[in-house]
Amino acid sequence: MAIMGDQARVSVKLALSPELSFRAFTEDINQWWRRGLRYRVAAGDRGILSLEPRVGGRLIESFEDSCGLRLVETGQITVWEPPHRLMFNWRAVNFAPDEQTEVEVLFTPSGSGTLVTLTHRGWAHIRPDHPARHGQEVPVFIRTMGLWWSDLLTSLRLYSLKQLEEYQE
Repeated sequence: MAIMGDQARVSVKLALSPELSFRAFTEDINQWWRRGLRYRVAAGDRGILSLEPRVGGRLIESFEDSCGLRLVETGQITVWEPPHRLMFNWRAVNFAPDEQTEVEVLFTPSGSGTLVTLTHRGWAHIRPDHPARHGQEVPVFIRTMGLWWSDLLTSLRLYSLKQLEEYQE
């Protein structure tokens, strides 16, 4: 994990090709993205996370509540370059309409697998006292974001190992 100013960068090595790594990240996002309020809007296992595969597509979570079906848009795809690069803006549920950050994901061949590198940047544009920062000073908050993404990419790696076993059967 690297912490640089207003961004956190994390990497994970997958034992899949870049093509399969990109597909696992995008098409199977609901399978590997951790559940619970720390990672999703919906509590428990209610939410379904999906990513629309195109520039302008959305990263959305859908779930039922007492008011019916809800869709929460977390991001919008700004770069779609399978199997090498994906970029989307990121919005926490408590962001104002003009607030957003940016997530870039690179899929680089590495030996017999793929190095997936995720950079979440743009936090300098979000005020220091914003509730999304949980009262943390900027360096501590950026480190927390790096750990949060590390948890998610670890989950992606574990999911990819299951996928590799299925491909080999």
